[in-house]
Amino acid sequence: MTQPPPREFTDEEIRQIEAEMDKLQVEDVLLQTLVTLINLGARKAGLAAPPGEEPAGRDLGQTKQAIDGARALFGLLEAEHGEQLAPIKDALSRLQMAYVQLSGGTQEASPSAPEPEKPEGAGPAQSSGRLWVPGQ
Repeated sequence: MTQPPPREFTDEEIRQIEAEMDKLQVEDVLLQTLVTLINLGARKAGLAAPPGEEPAGRDLGQTKQAIDGARALFGLLEAEHGEQLAPIKDALSRLQMAYVQLSGGTQEASPSAPEPEKPEGAGPAQSSGRLWVPGQ
């Protein structure tokens, strides 16, 4: 099945799009992306579905990625819009709690971020006596 050729925009439509882009603020896009990540994370966790549909299967890896992305964006927006973000912060907290419950309280390892190896014994600073370690 062949798809129709892409629609070409008129000069007037292009000018309207450019005018809208001039009005758009980066923080507007960050805020919309933050909300989208929380909603998508809830769907991937099997907690939400479009009206009239059953929730889809769970993908906790995707849920965790949505949470991590939302937390990063929240940090960018919080200083400027702290109190206004309270409902979004609450939604993110609920999603994080649901993720922990659904994953059995364990962290799913990300394939792109392997667990760092822990060295055996004291490190160079500690063995040299220059590092203060409580109780030693």
